[in-house]
Amino acid sequence: MYEPPHFQETRPDVLHGLIREHPLGMLISNGPDGPVANAIPFLLDAAAAPNGRLRAHLAKANPHWRLIADNPASPVLIVFQGADAYVTPSWYETKRETGKVVPTWNYAIVQVRGTAKVIDDQEWLARQIGDLTASQEGRREAPWAVTDAPPPFIQSQIKGIIGLEIEISEIHGKWKVSQNRPVADRAGVARGLESEVANASDMARLVKSYGGLDSN
Repeated sequence: MYEPPHFQETRPDVLHGLIREHPLGMLISNGPDGPVANAIPFLLDAAAAPNGRLRAHLAKANPHWRLIADNPASPVLIVFQGADAYVTPSWYETKRETGKVVPTWNYAIVQVRGTAKVIDDQEWLARQIGDLTASQEGRREAPWAVTDAPPPFIQSQIKGIIGLEIEISEIHGKWKVSQNRPVADRAGVARGLESEVANASDMARLVKSYGGLDSN
């Protein structure tokens, strides 16, 4: 990943936080015919290894896990996409001053590398789906739990999945959130995102935080 120094994010808690907030990662492996990619939700165990450990599961019908099992030493790449937004030059003060501006795209992203281990163990898989469900249902007023479904049904579902465990060897973050713009431009981007773009509050918050505009 191309990482200009002013866009680099290296704090483990921030990197792990994005993974937890955006757990649907793009799992990428090298196959005989080129790269293979699948989007699957991950769980992060931050304390399980120096950089953390990821857990996930795939359908047994998905051939991606067999590719991983057949190449146990080959590293995988997982990409977690956070907030993103198009940035129009119309929000920049520099547009009014010189006109020397172009559009761009702001985003926050984490890339993880590691070696994946395939796990076909019923107890591990039961814990995995229980933990993953709890991580998403916990914020609901009346959370659903795996134990709400009939045990024979859950057992039949578990037979159709396979587990993955990835100890993170490298983790990189890139927060491209207007840090390279003058302060007045950063403020204009934050205002524009908040007022003109639906569902852009996450990016507006990042622009303020990384641009030194936070008043809190």
